[in-house]
Amino acid sequence: MTATAPFDAATTAQVGRAIDALAGRRVAILTGAGVSTDSGIPDYRGEGAPRRTPMTAQQFLADDAARRRYWVGSHLGWRAFSAARPNEGHEAIAALEHDDVATGVITQNVDGLHLRAGSTRVVELHGTMRRVLCLRCGQVFDRRDIGARIEADNPWITVPENVPLGPDGDVLPESTEGFLIPDCTVCGGMLKPEVVFFGEYIPAGRFREAEQLVATADALLVAGSSLVVNSGIRLVERARRRRLPVVIVNRGETKADRRATVKIDAGTSPVLTHLARALPALR
Repeated sequence: MTATAPFDAATTAQVGRAIDALAGRRVAILTGAGVSTDSGIPDYRGEGAPRRTPMTAQQFLADDAARRRYWVGSHLGWRAFSAARPNEGHEAIAALEHDDVATGVITQNVDGLHLRAGSTRVVELHGTMRRVLCLRCGQVFDRRDIGARIEADNPWITVPENVPLGPDGDVLPESTEGFLIPDCTVCGGMLKPEVVFFGEYIPAGRFREAEQLVATADALLVAGSSLVVNSGIRLVERARRRRLPVVIVNRGETKADRRATVKIDAGTSPVLTHLARALPALR
């Protein structure tokens, strides 16, 4: 991790309070899209975020045109999305886990950057873009293989340079005419990326695993999430009911600011890097 710029006086004071709240505690970490913005992946609600209407599960399942539009846009953005690299924030979180400060990471992101940064216990609440599932037979495919099939079946597709990405690695396609949607090579069924679309529920077992991370921790650190999505606020509420310290690091307001022990209105990378340096010495 490289050196970070100094904070202003107000942020320095809040970071100091956060260190005091977390010192000597085992910390569960909940992350949102704001952790990945320094890797070039935009978030949904932050300042400057692209205004997108996300694909819902109902649209994807019921409408061939919507499904075709999703696959074209998703493929066009996939190369740039998959080329993103972990940033200092991801590396700091991995360091906190390796130093036995963090019990693990619960993430609302589907980019896989926590795993690539070296975190080992990661609960991907909303799934991952790395895999594609058949909704009929359950066969699992590597996204890279699906990408190769899409390009073989649709050789006219070109991936533009400097494409403006959406938060889930998609772009707005100019045309979907003639696009062949990939299907399952085992049974011919409908394929869907292994992500939780808007309108879908998080699998119960996955959410229980997230709850277990919070249940075995002594504090909760939220980084880069506005906590608008219900799953995040439920985990904050679990921590609050156990009277655990809750530290939130996020640019702008979150839905749980009033429940936080400490709220730091700042970028996640420098704050997490500072915490990763300070907290191991205080265990």
